[in-house]
Amino acid sequence: MEKRELGKSGFYVNPIAFGGNVFGWTLDEKESFKILDAFVDADFDFIDTADTYSWWVEGNMGVESETIIGKWIASRRNRDKIIISTKTGSQNNEHPKDISKKYILKSVEESLKRLKTDYIDLYQTHFDDKVTPVEETLSAYQQFIKEGKVRAIGTSNMSIERILESLKASEREGLPKYETLQPLYNLMEREAYEKELKSLVEENGMGVISYSSLASGFLTGKYRSKDDFGKSPRGGGMDKYMNEKGRKVLRALDEVSEKHGSTQATVSLAWLLNRPTITAPIVSATSLKQLQSIIDAPNLKLDAADMELLNSVSSWR
Repeated sequence: MEKRELGKSGFYVNPIAFGGNVFGWTLDEKESFKILDAFVDADFDFIDTADTYSWWVEGNMGVESETIIGKWIASRRNRDKIIISTKTGSQNNEHPKDISKKYILKSVEESLKRLKTDYIDLYQTHFDDKVTPVEETLSAYQQFIKEGKVRAIGTSNMSIERILESLKASEREGLPKYETLQPLYNLMEREAYEKELKSLVEENGMGVISYSSLASGFLTGKYRSKDDFGKSPRGGGMDKYMNEKGRKVLRALDEVSEKHGSTQATVSLAWLLNRPTITAPIVSATSLKQLQSIIDAPNLKLDAADMELLNSVSSWR
């Protein structure tokens, strides 16, 4: 399995990131440890989380994911073998979106404490508050990079205008540069990334760690009708995919997965790994069976016919 560089950060990851949003939500601490152990035992090393996962669950504070990951790292003593990505700026039950320097200086220290580590490999702007000057945000990151508490920075859920403004400020003022972008991207949702963002990351040498890589589970093939929506907590969001395009994509995934003796989830991730500019798709699992489909993806060799079929049924043009 060939490692890929996160932008021009100088550090490399195996090409799947485990999405930590499930920790403290659909997985308790014990089950989270089991999944993380299996993930790293399969030679993967990249874990993505945020300082507000999973605030949307009733009774949660939004610190659950980082806390669980921190306890796991401490118990396994494997910090030097893991690449950790976390984020700042998201809203939760107590505050709105905020990427001011004051907020970031506070949130970095809190994340470090929860993660039980001295440094964060990749620290990302999770959401843009749209009012803080980009120079202010980048200067906060600069401080922590100089202190060795952050190795590289990335962004997610920012407009292309604000990303470009940030990149120009980095070059003009010698501030840290966003090395990665975390966009929504999967077989069902290609347009937003391919229409504008893809050329931006190519021109600026950014790495891409796509989220919702399996369209919240739709691309696993387990949702075939509205009767299937109750199969998971995310089932309620499947209605938007139940259209002609969704049916074509599922038929194509069925065909390709049967051809290779694989699963629809593995094929979906293998497609992403073969797309230009994609560094490491972010994907979650709540069982060892689901995790196996993730682990198998980098080793599945899709041929030209497979890619042509999947590209065709998922095209937005």
